[in-house]
Amino acid sequence: SDPCMMLRRVSSSVPQLIARRSRKTADAWFINGVRCFVFKSSSSCNGKSPSGSTRWSTWRRLVFGVGGSGSLCGFLGLWKSGDSKDDQTEYMTDPVSGRAALEDSGGAKGLEMRLKMEKLCMTIQRKLCRELERYEEADGKRFVVDKWLREKGGGGVSCVLQDGRTFEKAGVNVSVVHGMLPPPAVQQMRSRGKDLPTGKELPFYAVGISCVIHPINPFVPTFHFNFRYFEVQVDRSASDVDGTTSSPSSSGAGEGKLWWFGGGADLTPSYLDEGDARHFHQTLKAACDSSDPSYYPRFKKWCDNYFNLTHRGGERRGVGGVFFDDMDSPSQEACFQFVSRCANAVLQAYLPIVEQHHSDPYTDQHKHWQQIRRGRYVEFNLVHDRGTKFGLNTPEARIESILVSLPLTARWEYMHQPPKGSAEDRLLQVLKNPQDWV
Repeated sequence: SDPCMMLRRVSSSVPQLIARRSRKTADAWFINGVRCFVFKSSSSCNGKSPSGSTRWSTWRRLVFGVGGSGSLCGFLGLWKSGDSKDDQTEYMTDPVSGRAALEDSGGAKGLEMRLKMEKLCMTIQRKLCRELERYEEADGKRFVVDKWLREKGGGGVSCVLQDGRTFEKAGVNVSVVHGMLPPPAVQQMRSRGKDLPTGKELPFYAVGISCVIHPINPFVPTFHFNFRYFEVQVDRSASDVDGTTSSPSSSGAGEGKLWWFGGGADLTPSYLDEGDARHFHQTLKAACDSSDPSYYPRFKKWCDNYFNLTHRGGERRGVGGVFFDDMDSPSQEACFQFVSRCANAVLQAYLPIVEQHHSDPYTDQHKHWQQIRRGRYVEFNLVHDRGTKFGLNTPEARIESILVSLPLTARWEYMHQPPKGSAEDRLLQVLKNPQDWV
């Protein structure tokens, strides 16, 4: 019932069977250098691959072309009678709000926005974790799933994989927290133009997913994304502390309540591969364009300006992506649909890059430079990042989850400068002068 297992058996005489997705062809895979095209026999089938990808349908036919040519060297039809129990598990563990709360009988449209966002976050978390675990199958490495509760309201699900063959550290966190927003956090939001009263605590509700992946191979970029939904009750009489709403408005939020979405995704290479940067940006642009063609150029520029190590003279953290915050128009549902498209696009944006480079050969010099770049990553997260600052300003925050974004290893050297004209110097020049990749 497992297509990959059947392929291993069929190809048992060929060592190291490797299935590799093509970055340019959505339905093309490579098996030992042979291009494999997947044809879906029924559009109504919703089967999933062992890695969770909807690219595989319940009926599958694989047509092979040798060396990428059009000639056929064989035909293999695969039948999968049903998904395994693990494939039917929609989340890594039970959501903070409970499974029943996320499965409204009226369908997804009947859910409150905070529950719709939690469901999206939990679904994306599982998809990504299962995809990343494919690269650690040889050692049986799996994500540690840590469900935690916050005494002052809410909790989260932290999934962490460390010391793997491909990933030094990967964290995919979902948080659902509510309670009272302390004055320092209120002030931080006011500095961004939020019309919030000063000098008092305010009830809030926040749902989000955050991911940072630090690969072992220096030619695989570090990757980050996060998407979040936030509510603040400015009229406490209209809502309980736990976020229970009354008097819903046309936007789907209660009277006296401010809501907004934020998020983004960015790529941080140690060595520049322009093809990777173009693919990453093009994928995010397509997700943005499906909602509003003006989004990508705005959010790309915003990303370049946000991930800026100003204390390093304007050196960017990486080659960017998209970043947005305080999104509250044109409607709550339209904002959610945009966030949903972006969240689903991040797998397509990053995983082909991992597949392309995770087996690239590298030297100690390459690892040394990677450690220097990771030092810059740590600097940004601790000095500039809004999410880190908000977490540290939130009472009884879960520090382990906040700082899971930091790599296991990093390096700082006094006055380090790469040789002029080197690959390392080439990256630095791009980081100081952001490029338009699409």
